[in-house]
Amino acid sequence: MSEQTRFLLNESDLPKYWYNVMADSPVTPAPVLRPDTLEPVTPDFLSVLFPMELILQEVSSERFIEIPEEVREIYKLYRPTPLIRARRLEKALGTPAHIYYKYEGVSPAGSHKPNTAIPQAFYNKIAGTKALTTETGAGQWGSALAMACNMFDLDLEVYMVKVSYQQKPYRRVLMQTYGAQVFASPTDRTNYGRALLEQDPDNPGSLGIAISEAVEAAATSGGAKKYSLGSVLNHVLMHQSVIGEEALKQMDLAGEYPDVVIGCVGGGSNFAGIAYPFLRENLKNGQRAPAGGRTNCLALAHQRFLRLRLWRHSHDGPRCQDVHAGTRLCPTVHPRRWLALSWHGAKHFSLCKCWFDRCRGCAPESHL
Repeated sequence: MSEQTRFLLNESDLPKYWYNVMADSPVTPAPVLRPDTLEPVTPDFLSVLFPMELILQEVSSERFIEIPEEVREIYKLYRPTPLIRARRLEKALGTPAHIYYKYEGVSPAGSHKPNTAIPQAFYNKIAGTKALTTETGAGQWGSALAMACNMFDLDLEVYMVKVSYQQKPYRRVLMQTYGAQVFASPTDRTNYGRALLEQDPDNPGSLGIAISEAVEAAATSGGAKKYSLGSVLNHVLMHQSVIGEEALKQMDLAGEYPDVVIGCVGGGSNFAGIAYPFLRENLKNGQRAPAGGRTNCLALAHQRFLRLRLWRHSHDGPRCQDVHAGTRLCPTVHPRRWLALSWHGAKHFSLCKCWFDRCRGCAPESHL
């Protein structure tokens, strides 16, 4: 009799609530500040960019927020996603550990990004929004939001990092197939983009630049457009928590509970999605599953992030060279992500800090 590899849930097991880690946080994160006054942002200030329902989720302290039925129906196109035991990897490593991974590639866009793109498009639609703006690096987020906007009949402008625009034409074509307009950033469509092109007509772009252009396009539209972000902010993390909520049920099917939950950290949505529900079990129910994240180098040694001032753990280094290595991520890691990494004590904090330092060229290889 073969050993089970895939652990699957039924549609009826699809989570009905998103989990908000702030309800269980033992510490208060630093607030997001206005770029002009450096005072904490208010709902009125954020309403230029986001519909009120998403703003309320951003500042909510409720533990669970109900997933609208319209969103759950679309989730059923690909959720629940499988949990898979990596038996061949275990064998190759010669490890007694049991290794499981949650596979989000079954979504129509091929990543975890639709988990938040769909509700963001939904909330904008019911708020009367007609068009969205966003940025994308390699195209994963842009593809997911283009799909979601198509489903809810919203126009979409995507500012795509120029080097990715040139080197990843199929992602661009996918976004355009869903009806989105895609522009190679920096563009001549925004004041910020024009200023950069004046300094360097061959500027290859970065995700920080693309974010700034997308935010400017929405903020100066007179209310005609709203902005949508695929990571970093708290409402995005909540939407991604469906990953971990499903994984908890699937670990029950496997008859096990993880000792360690691991996720990569760029802006934090992937890590939060898998780790936060397990973190809740740790904080509230005494389960022990430390969460650790390994960061993307490009998220750390990169260009400045404009507009919203978030607590950053990064290095404002020189512009990256024209070598395409993934998404040329922005350097912002939201305070909630860093707090989650540091809740587990000095060992985990130090591991992540060494990785940050290595990206800045000041930590030896032995720290890894």
